[in-house]
Amino acid sequence: MSSVPTVYDEACRLTYVQLLDASADGADWREVAQSVLHIDPIREPERAFRAWATHLARARWMTTNGIRHLADGAPH
Repeated sequence: MSSVPTVYDEACRLTYVQLLDASADGADWREVAQSVLHIDPIREPERAFRAWATHLARARWMTTNGIRHLADGAPH
């Protein structure tokens, strides 16, 4: 995982917000994987869970650490 925001992070901003909102609402990870990440948790349970968990972790990181880099104007 990169220690600074990446182009991928910028592209995923809306996804990160959706994941954080769903988490705050207590949504089931399977529903979120399906609706936000477009991965079928029944067909690909391991991939769906891994994608949900890693994207949510990165979204949380962006709210605590990544935002500092963006606010400072640090290159990525």
